[in-house]
Amino acid sequence: MRSFATLTLLALTAIATSAQTQSTAPTQSVAADNSALFSNLDRLQSAASQANADIARMHIDKWKADNETKQESQTNAGSLQRNLTSALPVLISAVRTAPQDLTAGFKLYRNLNALYDVLTSFTETAGAFGPKSDYDALAQQLNTIDTARRELGDRLESQTAQTQVELNQLRAQVRTLQQAAVPPPPPKKVVVDNADTGKKPAHKKKPAADAASEPNSGSSTSSPAATTKAQ
Repeated sequence: MRSFATLTLLALTAIATSAQTQSTAPTQSVAADNSALFSNLDRLQSAASQANADIARMHIDKWKADNETKQESQTNAGSLQRNLTSALPVLISAVRTAPQDLTAGFKLYRNLNALYDVLTSFTETAGAFGPKSDYDALAQQLNTIDTARRELGDRLESQTAQTQVELNQLRAQVRTLQQAAVPPPPPKKVVVDNADTGKKPAHKKKPAADAASEPNSGSSTSSPAATTKAQ
């Protein structure tokens, strides 16, 4: 009979094999979802490249603003360009490589949130102190980045919910298989004792008075007539 550990190992191996088979054979809905994701990433990458080019063409030093505002805008412009040309493309590539990887998706989404906040502030400053053309160019790219960010967030929410459902199902299968693999309890042993359990009767001692009245078997007795001398 197979041991409990062996049956459990076989059950877990079967589940892992089934999960691997399902992951390597994506359904049609997953393929369609990935296609929509890739289109969103394409728009995002294009908007990021264009936004970087628009920022590079700006003459922030000629904006109608005080020196402190110009200096802060120059700092924001540098941060935006580094993100748009270095960090963002790497994160986008990671999601393209592993569309179902939640970690890669959340890293990109978190970066987009930070990028959107800084780009929004920078675009508003450009509209307030720079030429209208600077604002119009950035506003268009900002809108595209915001749309891509929202679509990615919706996808991550749906993907997380689906992953949780699959995880709950997998846990339920593991519990079911573990319960089925539990060996039956060993049979109870019944001990039959055929030996005579009756108690032997205890030997009763005679009373002391009776023992003293008994004649001594080792000595002879004489009658009173034997001790009388003949006259």
